[in-house]
Amino acid sequence: MINITFPDGNVRQYAEGTSALDVAKSISEGLARVVLAASINGEVRDLNRPITSDANIVFHKWEDKEGKQTYWHSSAHLLAEALEALFPGTKFGIGPAIDNGFYYDVDTGDRMLTPADFPKIEQKMLELARNKSEYKRTEVSKADAIKYFTEKNDEYKLELIDGLEDGQITFYQQGNFIDLCKGPHIPNTENIKAVKVLNLAGAYWRGDIERKQLTRLYAITFPKQKELEEYLVMIEEAKKRDHRKLGQELELFMFSEKVGAGLPLWLPKGTALRQRLEDFLKKEQIKRGYQPVITPHIGSKKLYTTSGHWEKYGKDSFQPIMTPQEGEEFLLKPMNCPHHCEIYGHRPRSYKELPIRFAEFGTVYRYEMSGELHGLTRVRGFTQDDAHLFCTEDQLKDEFLGVLDLTRHVLAKLGFEKFTAQISLRDPENKSKYIGSDEVWEKAEQAIIDAAAEVGLNTVTELGEAAFYGPKLDFMVKDALGRSWQLGTIQVDYNLPERFDLTYIGADNQPHRPVMIHRAPFGSMERFIGVLTEHCAGKFPLWLTPEQFTVLPVSDKFVEYAYQVKQQLEADDLRGSVDDRNETIGRKIRDNELKRIPFLLVVGEKEQEAGTISVRKQGEGDQGSLSIEGFAEMVKGML
Repeated sequence: MINITFPDGNVRQYAEGTSALDVAKSISEGLARVVLAASINGEVRDLNRPITSDANIVFHKWEDKEGKQTYWHSSAHLLAEALEALFPGTKFGIGPAIDNGFYYDVDTGDRMLTPADFPKIEQKMLELARNKSEYKRTEVSKADAIKYFTEKNDEYKLELIDGLEDGQITFYQQGNFIDLCKGPHIPNTENIKAVKVLNLAGAYWRGDIERKQLTRLYAITFPKQKELEEYLVMIEEAKKRDHRKLGQELELFMFSEKVGAGLPLWLPKGTALRQRLEDFLKKEQIKRGYQPVITPHIGSKKLYTTSGHWEKYGKDSFQPIMTPQEGEEFLLKPMNCPHHCEIYGHRPRSYKELPIRFAEFGTVYRYEMSGELHGLTRVRGFTQDDAHLFCTEDQLKDEFLGVLDLTRHVLAKLGFEKFTAQISLRDPENKSKYIGSDEVWEKAEQAIIDAAAEVGLNTVTELGEAAFYGPKLDFMVKDALGRSWQLGTIQVDYNLPERFDLTYIGADNQPHRPVMIHRAPFGSMERFIGVLTEHCAGKFPLWLTPEQFTVLPVSDKFVEYAYQVKQQLEADDLRGSVDDRNETIGRKIRDNELKRIPFLLVVGEKEQEAGTISVRKQGEGDQGSLSIEGFAEMVKGML
């Protein structure tokens, strides 16, 4: 018999070799019908795999991230089976689950797939799903795996097999389709009830532009047709909210081929919005004892060699800048923390000075492949609302809690009420990716876990997502459409103070090593504004929006009065403009509503004579007449 421990701590005994599905059935048939996968001692596995020793078990349903990932990865195999049936001879690269759905990279030879093929692919997938084919896992030798895919003439799978060790290779089969895969998968295809092929794109094999370009098919599946329909409605709404589209319409930012891909140019309205965000955070930081600093956009390669960034990220960075002096190399700054370490270390420090909190809106540069760039949310140059706190170990908890409080305040101020705090830890199976000893990592990880628990954060834990120098608490924020975005981050770091030999003199008159906290509540200004734009559909909070009002004269005769209104409101610290175009008042109203202006102030003969304005509110229409002073007081009360 083996002991199975459930999430609530309850322990039951089962016969050795019992599957997770058997365990689910022992609890209830209802659970067995909806469970898709199970974590056995932290590893997500097929429900039908036997459990051979004592284990902790967690069941995953459709509502869970692990359930969806298993469901969509299984659906990728179903897509491949459909493609093989429709287009014999198709060769297959990789087919992972992604945040929403899945994709498969395929080589269809001389036949080019087009959107016209989507309906028949969807139909074939549904047809195959109705066969209720079981996903069968088989362990195979490397020789047998090579033999199988050699016979299929699939060079992509053969290359993947070449990188695997004998004894660790598994095949999965459903219906007539066999794939190289480590799993996990759902029990069978019966649960796949709704299918949509979304789009296709080119993708170089293994991301190498020197290799063949495959066709990447994106798709999504659901257990119910209604869920697919709701998702497609959300996709259409997302298109309307796309920050790239709204950024152009609202004149917030632009990109220029001459400047370079992934390097945004901020237009006046976007700059004003961004500066208000920065001013808001700067004021909060000053209240909380932060000291502003400024560092250059480049740094000596030696700086990043010391920090470890060159070793870990050098090949993915912009390459070194050579100077006329032989052997002198600089890098575009990929991170602000090494510069802040140098500021801390420029003179001796006493324990009486700690904690020290350096803050900077620092612009950094990281090379991204052109195919990965996406508006403001994936760029090559971006500004972080960065700060680095240097404290004693005794101060670490309070400092971390203070940063947590600030981050939550920032998210609440911008209307992001739903978020999950992701505790990002080291990958225990691949410690070579990180710097520092096990001892300091364990201390840093425990500090984050304890602080998150103390304030009752809703958390998830992800192994392998830590920074190379320390664990993180990442804020996964849900927007108005329910999409999750990684925004703010807090990191605990014992390693950079060691690498930069940072010290302070303690009360015992001996040198000690400070602990470092990295934090960025916005994350990056570019990404945050991109996400915020989509979250509020371009209707920014009144305190933040570039223009709070536009004055609309009904004809040229009232333009002078319109400017008088604007001037008086600006004297009351409100922001706005006058639309003095030679257009009808109806056209002016329509155009300015599309610009998401919160208040439209119509002025004509009646308003000019009475010294009033006729107020229209975005989304609510006519609000009646107000005095200019009355309107100013009303808006100030809403800020």
